[in-house]
Amino acid sequence: MLHYEPSGSGTTPPRRRAALVFVLLIALICGAVAAGSLWSAGAETDRELAAHRHQVTATTTGPAKDPPVATRYGSKARAVAPAVWDQPEHVRRSGNIHVPPATPQGRTVTIWVDDAGAPARPPGSAADRALTAVSGGVAAAGVIGVAGAGVVLLVRRRTEGHRLAAWEREWEQVEPVWSGRLHRGSGAGNDDE
Repeated sequence: MLHYEPSGSGTTPPRRRAALVFVLLIALICGAVAAGSLWSAGAETDRELAAHRHQVTATTTGPAKDPPVATRYGSKARAVAPAVWDQPEHVRRSGNIHVPPATPQGRTVTIWVDDAGAPARPPGSAADRALTAVSGGVAAAGVIGVAGAGVVLLVRRRTEGHRLAAWEREWEQVEPVWSGRLHRGSGAGNDDE
């Protein structure tokens, strides 16, 4: 029997729809797992970093120098100024620190230092961690979703090709009987007569 479904009917067969929903569900679960893992890893890293970072108050000993051209177009322009500060063990330190542009001499600025008292970047915030986790989760879900949809599409095309080939074979058997013509080369004559 002929069992051909035209693919251009505009509707998605239930099995194909179920496969796409399954792929979407798997992609969402994997994205959530990736986001949770990134959040946990970031929280652990931030806790370790926070144990070795300290906020201290520094006093500028000279005016701020404009930031280099390469850093002016970043998210936050930072100038450099000479300053002094006490590290956590109350040892006086000096050096250049990042300050807002046009910071005058004698201004106090809160900076982060490491255990040795050298200026260091602050530990990450919950907002930074959330952005990283959400971005990673969305990326993982997107990659898995696209790959899964590609597999579903590939399987669909392959089965569609097999189904069309089977339909053609069946039609070759049924068409001569249905139309009243015999197969060519059967010795009964040809269609031109």
